[in-house]
Amino acid sequence: MDDKFLGREPKYYDLFTGLFVAILLISEITSTKLVHIWFFQTAGAIILFPISYIMSDILTEVYGYARARRVMWIGFGSLILMSVVLILVGMMPSAPSWHNQQAYNLILGFVPRLSMASIIAYWAGGFANDFILAKMKIWTKGKMLWSRTIGSTVVGQAVDSFLFIGIAFYGILPTPVVLQIAVTQYCLKVAYETVATPITYFIVSQLKKKEGIDVYDYNTNFNPFHVKVEPIFTSSQTV
Repeated sequence: MDDKFLGREPKYYDLFTGLFVAILLISEITSTKLVHIWFFQTAGAIILFPISYIMSDILTEVYGYARARRVMWIGFGSLILMSVVLILVGMMPSAPSWHNQQAYNLILGFVPRLSMASIIAYWAGGFANDFILAKMKIWTKGKMLWSRTIGSTVVGQAVDSFLFIGIAFYGILPTPVVLQIAVTQYCLKVAYETVATPITYFIVSQLKKKEGIDVYDYNTNFNPFHVKVEPIFTSSQTV
């Protein structure tokens, strides 16, 4: 590797972190609406949320599990902050000229429950996704990227979808409807990432080239609560 890449922070890591957090927060708001696609019902976040898993795959593939883990924790903290602020604003007295408190409660008042569902679901599904991708990268010796992105998604999205829909909508919607939404969302997310595989390939290839890194997690601490991240020194260094 060229000496200019030694011991420095990646150039595009913060950009992906910001985009990931934005997608996560927008997805929480749009999850409050159920949409009709063909013969199925699913959360409105289906438009954007699957991209968070694609980005997580890219982060893990290029920067390694530890840096992807750090991004997820930043996202979780942002979700908690958003939920607390929405609750506090909802509890504050409305201005005499504002008559939309009921509408606020119906939409944004539901977001804290969605955020809790997302925190639990994405914590489990996200770490499952990144763990499998990181391990498969070692098993495949960095080849067949498609097998890692799709394989990790099949497991991670199953955990995420069923936990999220179950926590968010159980007791609000009939159980058969909750199951139908979870299955639909899971299938759509997996199909979404499968179709996006060529785009993932392109972004990963460009990032590895521009960053000059390609992390393999041979000795990485996979404990989800271990948040320390070391500088990247070589193209094969683990963090």
